[in-house]
Amino acid sequence: MVKDLDLITIGRSSVDLYGAQVGGRLEDMRTFEKYLGGSPTNMAAGTARLGLKSALLTRVGDEHMGRFIREELAREGVDTTGVITDPERLTALVLLGIRDQESFPLIFYRENCADMALSVEDVAEDFISRARAVVATGTHLSHPRTEAAVLKALEIARSSGAQTALDIDYRPNLWGVAGHGDGESRFVASEKVTTKLQSTLHLFDLIVGTEEEFHIAGGTTDTVAALRAVRKVSAATLVCKRGAAGAVAFEGGIPDSLDEGQAGPGFPIEVFNVLGAGDGFMSGLLKGWLDGEAWPRALEYANACGAFAVSRHGCTPAYPSLTELNFFLERGVREPALRKDAALEQVHWSTNRKGDWSTMRVFAFDHRMQMEELPGASPERIGRFKELCLDACLDVADGRLGYGLLCDGRLGREALYRAAGQRLWIGRPVEWPGSRPLTLEPELGPDFGGLSEWPSDHVVKCLCFYHPDDDAETRASQEDTVRRLFHAARRNRLEFLLEVIPSKVAEASADTTARVIERFYEIGVYPDWWKLEPMRSDAAWRAACAAIERHDRHTRGIVVLGLAADEAALAESFRIAARFPLVKGFAVGRTIFGAPAEAWMSGEMSDAEAVRKMSDTYARLCRTWDEARGIEREDAA
Repeated sequence: MVKDLDLITIGRSSVDLYGAQVGGRLEDMRTFEKYLGGSPTNMAAGTARLGLKSALLTRVGDEHMGRFIREELAREGVDTTGVITDPERLTALVLLGIRDQESFPLIFYRENCADMALSVEDVAEDFISRARAVVATGTHLSHPRTEAAVLKALEIARSSGAQTALDIDYRPNLWGVAGHGDGESRFVASEKVTTKLQSTLHLFDLIVGTEEEFHIAGGTTDTVAALRAVRKVSAATLVCKRGAAGAVAFEGGIPDSLDEGQAGPGFPIEVFNVLGAGDGFMSGLLKGWLDGEAWPRALEYANACGAFAVSRHGCTPAYPSLTELNFFLERGVREPALRKDAALEQVHWSTNRKGDWSTMRVFAFDHRMQMEELPGASPERIGRFKELCLDACLDVADGRLGYGLLCDGRLGREALYRAAGQRLWIGRPVEWPGSRPLTLEPELGPDFGGLSEWPSDHVVKCLCFYHPDDDAETRASQEDTVRRLFHAARRNRLEFLLEVIPSKVAEASADTTARVIERFYEIGVYPDWWKLEPMRSDAAWRAACAAIERHDRHTRGIVVLGLAADEAALAESFRIAARFPLVKGFAVGRTIFGAPAEAWMSGEMSDAEAVRKMSDTYARLCRTWDEARGIEREDAA
């Protein structure tokens, strides 16, 4: 069988609810962030970020949290063939927090949970045989049913020529040798656990653990003696994690000192959160191991990935992309608190975004002022019309990727709610219509705290009427608002689209938009998306694209706005813009909804006719863009 997977991890899969407040007791946490959890799940995502083709074998519940895990893994690029839905059990849950540098309280909710119901029937030979390596973790050796599943997978892996690895991942609580309130405990001596582990260690080519984990595997708290005890029953390469001292690998006999093992360079960084650090370390180690790197290089990868994890909030969200890892290794540590290193965090954010939006066909009906001015308009009727706009958008998209909408939350709330889960890109405006200097919608609040209520897939869109030749006071006011909004969006893990239309302020030349772009990067604003007016010359587009790429090689790209132009004018603007790969598509509104909105508001057009008219125009614009870009018709609208 062709081995189209680099690795399959087996075992725990849970949802981590991570306390957002730092420095207090878990009892006092007010809010929680939701992340993937469970060592094998974290490792599957962590290795996928590093470019490996990973898969996970586990069970999840047939409920919202189980679907979250499956969908989040898919977004990370993990093969979910082996993620089995258990209709009888709930997905495991963990509550955890950061008390201080030494204390990380956590509670496991794992009573009869889905992942601990993994059985031999779930282990398919054709699935396991696809992998170059199978990675198990210690928890699934703690119960006869899950142990049998792991042993079957290891047997298939070895017979198919795959390598095998074990992350000891000792959690006394999950082995039943510590109580529910001792979830953070990392070591309790247990002869039963040692015996069970030692009965399986001969099945692995690589065994990884902390000193304490080797203590339980070796049956002694003398680390060298414990490693030697493991060596007696296993020929595996042993990798011992030593915290701030780094890690060492032993391929043969165990010397008298850990310092005599093969080591990779460590990194002098601030420890913020050790939870999930081992899974980050293992992800980097597996990358080096499966790429055939020498152990010092593999350990360098591992130490770097562990450093990212201990310096950030959460487990999987902290892990680096391969681009980020290489950037870090080439540049080195500039700020010991890595989460405060602006350049590194920008690479982390921009290279770990999810979703393929390489083509953008966006129906923009976020307009508020223009609709409010129509005869017969009222907030209720505008809201209803925006639902018709959504119907038209869904009709054209037909469940395919590459389509989206812009809609506001004040007059278009119901349309926004209905758009959730429809595979659409969703942008949501925050500027007060027509404001200059820029002011924002009241729903955001004075500190932009309203963003905390937004769904994670909503993109913060801000239109700023900005010109580089503005007077100093206007420029400073607008820049301050955009800068604070950008940071608020990042704080809430929301993408940010910045729209600028300098020609609406003053005369614009070929370099005007490029100068605007340069200025926002200068003040530390890195939009995920730019929304730009349809410039009429190659020189203007070339200057704008060059300005973006000088500062951000990983931007999502540009969408072209319409400015209520007719279809012929839009076709010409599309033809020019499509020459530039950084332009991903369009976001057009009034050209699509203008005439139907006027007729519908005055009672001269039915709901069905309005939807049909807008669908027809939107579909034609989609075809026009696709033809300009050279997209094959079978993929077009």
